[in-house]
Amino acid sequence: MNLNQISEILSWLFLVYGIIICSGYIFSAIFSFFEIRDYKRKYNLKDEVALLQSTSLPSISILAPAFNEEANIVENIRSLLTINYPSYEIVIINDGSKDETLNRLIKSFHLVEDDALHYNFIPTKEIKKVYKSKSKSFKNLKIIDKENGGKADALNTGINVCKHGIICSIDVDCVLESDALLKLIKPFLNNKKKVIASGGVIRIANSCIIEDGKVIEVKLPNKFVARAQVIEYFRAFLMGRMAWSRMDGLLLISGAFGMFDKNTVMEAGGYNTNTVGEDMELLVRMRKMMRARNEAYTVGFIPDPLCWTEVPQDWKVLHRQRNRWTRGTAETLWLHKAMIFNPEYKVLGMLSTPYWLFFEWLAPLIEFIGIIFFIVLLCLGQIEWLFALSFFLVSYCFGILYSVTALLFEEYSFQQYKKTNYIYKLIITACLEPVLYHPFILWACLKGNIDLFRGRKSWGIMNRTGLRNAAK
Repeated sequence: MNLNQISEILSWLFLVYGIIICSGYIFSAIFSFFEIRDYKRKYNLKDEVALLQSTSLPSISILAPAFNEEANIVENIRSLLTINYPSYEIVIINDGSKDETLNRLIKSFHLVEDDALHYNFIPTKEIKKVYKSKSKSFKNLKIIDKENGGKADALNTGINVCKHGIICSIDVDCVLESDALLKLIKPFLNNKKKVIASGGVIRIANSCIIEDGKVIEVKLPNKFVARAQVIEYFRAFLMGRMAWSRMDGLLLISGAFGMFDKNTVMEAGGYNTNTVGEDMELLVRMRKMMRARNEAYTVGFIPDPLCWTEVPQDWKVLHRQRNRWTRGTAETLWLHKAMIFNPEYKVLGMLSTPYWLFFEWLAPLIEFIGIIFFIVLLCLGQIEWLFALSFFLVSYCFGILYSVTALLFEEYSFQQYKKTNYIYKLIITACLEPVLYHPFILWACLKGNIDLFRGRKSWGIMNRTGLRNAAK
């Protein structure tokens, strides 16, 4: 086989791969549109008022791991204490913080040691003390002080200690909408199938005006790197997870805000402490377990923007985050490789896991191989420029079209960015993203794969500017 034949075969393979990706994006847009449309038709504000007055709503335990959060921990907990929901407890897990996190909690919430018994259903690092407040104003607050074991271990500790049958795991620095629990609990109510988990849309809080733990005014991030992530989150949540939810093939609920059936989580063994993608791995393992039992179940997803989080505004921090996401995806796929192309798991086996394998984990590797292939052909003078330029132009235009469509879905659904100039800036960002932002993400994902094969397990430091200063 000569060079021309190899070149032609590889060119066709890259073309077919691109067509499959584009087709998948088109189908996801169609499915997402119908899912959002149906949700908007069912949504009724009166239902939430009735739910608030109901005495039959299940109680919820909010689990929030904290590590060196002295700057914002008190304000964040005060925000959680104002959530509109009839019955819930807040369990903060101090995961071996080395700063003043625990002391600030003790002083601010009048904590005293709680000698109530708890059982170590899931093995975790040692618990030093459990605290409760002697003030009636904070009677639903519980603080766990434990040895450092990482986020997954902290959440497992919270599961062991919490008292309610529905758990909601959140990042302690996130800002929840006041009705977030009311909306996220809806899939668990009056469902013919057992609901094992429910997730919602995550929004970006950078540059927003936040007071007393509430988003007062939604603003578009000032920095390009954060604005690019706004577009990215639109695609991921409104066009990605919405579509997978409609097909009952969702494999990931964001670790920033997700709700789970506690018994199912415990039966599955809790969060895996040996992966950096513990949120995705837990849901895949739970679904795998339910399928093995041949028990009817479902996973819910709410398209409402329920949770606001700060995303990296520094390129180095963003690199660490995407590096970790890549490693977490690969670890989950490897642990559950028996599901891939396995018809026993239906949509999960024949669509979800193969998609994550070829178009999430392997996509950066295939793209990088394509770039190397192009450079080799360029050096050998084998480039068919009409074909190459047409391919790049179509890819670029399709990427922009997909991002703009995600923006239209946001405007059709919840219209968080109401100012006209915000829309213009997002469209410009969508045009610049493929050439300025995407190459950096590609490199971070490639580095993530390199670190994966080198056996790296660390999270990396995720420095944050703090949501209290988001508007500055």
